[in-house]
Amino acid sequence: MQKNALPALLAAGLAAAGFTASTQAFAYGAGDVFTRVGVAKVEPKSDNGSLDLSFADAALSSQDVNVDDDSAFAFTLGYRFTDKLGMELLAAEPFDHGFQVEDVTNGSTDHLPPTLTLQYYPLGGSDARVQPYAGVGVNYTRFSDEELNNGLSIELDDSWGAAGQLGVDLLIDDNWALNAAAWYLDIDTDATVAGQDVGTVEIDPVVVMAGLSFRF
Repeated sequence: MQKNALPALLAAGLAAAGFTASTQAFAYGAGDVFTRVGVAKVEPKSDNGSLDLSFADAALSSQDVNVDDDSAFAFTLGYRFTDKLGMELLAAEPFDHGFQVEDVTNGSTDHLPPTLTLQYYPLGGSDARVQPYAGVGVNYTRFSDEELNNGLSIELDDSWGAAGQLGVDLLIDDNWALNAAAWYLDIDTDATVAGQDVGTVEIDPVVVMAGLSFRF
């Protein structure tokens, strides 16, 4: 899914919400417990910082880092306090990212990015089948299984950062909906290579997810 696909879907949903209403009241609002499941793609920003490897070679004082995309199964669990306010926790199986240190080596790392957001549903409590939402919150990212192909050890520190979210549910019936969502995550991790502090990797990805929503 491209980064511009979700904004297009959200715009279509908001436009449809103006005239799309159900003849059945879906009671979409306060007290809802829900889960959303699907496939999520983590798309790091294009400029991921640089590492100073001059401890190994004086010519390697500033080497650009590029982090690859990855996709994995993801799910959320949420609760609506009122018709318009709720919260949601994003979880997923580990994402496995390859990365390149320019002119030096390649590597890989796994990460888990649980993210908690407080959400606002502008059409909550209405009969509209199209229910957009937005959220703000916090992300915690845990890195593991870091490797470099040249044999040097690398460690990436766990990260805390802000998160923003946009999404839309397209209601099918009283329990099921199609869902699309996107998060922006502020993920910056300090890197240590062979015991030396070498700089910060700035991942700052957009995460896009498409799947199904179920209300209990």
